[in-house]
Amino acid sequence: MVSADYLAPKLDALQELLRSNSPSAWLIAGIVAVAIWSVLGVVRRIVAARYKKFSTSQPRMPLRLLAYLVGHTKQFLFFAVALDVAQTGLVLPDRLQRLISNIVTILLLLQIGLWASRAVQVYLESKTVERGADQTFAGSLDIINFVSRMLIWSLLILVALSNLGVNITALLAGLGVGGVAVALALQNVLGDLFASLSIALDKPFVLGDRLELDAYAGKVEHIGIKTTRLRSDSGEQIILSNADILKSRVRNYGRAQEQRALTAIRVSYKTPSDKLRSIPSLLESIVREQANARFERCYLKTLGDSALHFELSYFALQPAVNPLPNLQQAVNFRIIDELRSLQVELDSPTGHVLLSRRERIAPVDP
Repeated sequence: MVSADYLAPKLDALQELLRSNSPSAWLIAGIVAVAIWSVLGVVRRIVAARYKKFSTSQPRMPLRLLAYLVGHTKQFLFFAVALDVAQTGLVLPDRLQRLISNIVTILLLLQIGLWASRAVQVYLESKTVERGADQTFAGSLDIINFVSRMLIWSLLILVALSNLGVNITALLAGLGVGGVAVALALQNVLGDLFASLSIALDKPFVLGDRLELDAYAGKVEHIGIKTTRLRSDSGEQIILSNADILKSRVRNYGRAQEQRALTAIRVSYKTPSDKLRSIPSLLESIVREQANARFERCYLKTLGDSALHFELSYFALQPAVNPLPNLQQAVNFRIIDELRSLQVELDSPTGHVLLSRRERIAPVDP
């Protein structure tokens, strides 16, 4: 039950508020508030409709951004504007006027935060469209968006607290002391966050690159705030923390302009000398036939125990587009066909097992 002592001051204040303004003043304030709210809503719908109609024409960025922000304005901003304009024609107590002013300020800052966040999003999306399939920027998009929003809302919260009369200097000092404790408790999470920023700025790898990190290898599928996800050759997803990735020795095959293939060809000792001398030039011509290959060298490397060892070295150009295994397969098939046509026998590693007959021991009678 609410006591009469509590209700009496409230009722007196309400009566004083009603006596301070005539019924016509309250009526005019209400009409003004409803009119402003309605007009702003109609303007927003018109702008949103025109924005959708002309979105395919690609107008200039500032005009497109302005139309987008107006079309995505929230109703609570219209309420704040209507309330602020309507209360100017009324005589209100100082305490109530401060309360209305604080409500209007908070709603305005909330809408500014939404506008700023959407502006960052539109800007990043426009850059993504301009760069097309640039995976370097796509991998950094989520990180930049997250950090930008965090800074925007942190700044707006401080401004709102300052308008509410909170001592920001003392608050920041307290947050600084508390921030040290939080940073120590969340050092692993913060380490991954700053590592993600380092990846976004330095760009050691991007989406689609094939990485090899210690015992892990796979193609980059996602670069997040805390983790990076790889898709291995065997199909499973590998999830690694960003801090661990930066501490590792990363091999990025996605940035390789060339990838080397080293092949050993074992030829029988029975092959005639003239055919042996023609093998290096034959292998060179096979490699040069391939449009995406660069020949390096071919020579008789070793006189093995059971065969002559030729070593062929060549490179796959643009391995991200022309995979090395495909080139190796094409070259190997051509090598087999050409050597068979020359009746050159390919040797394979063999082993010799010496068997000895065990002496038969006569059984012993029990």
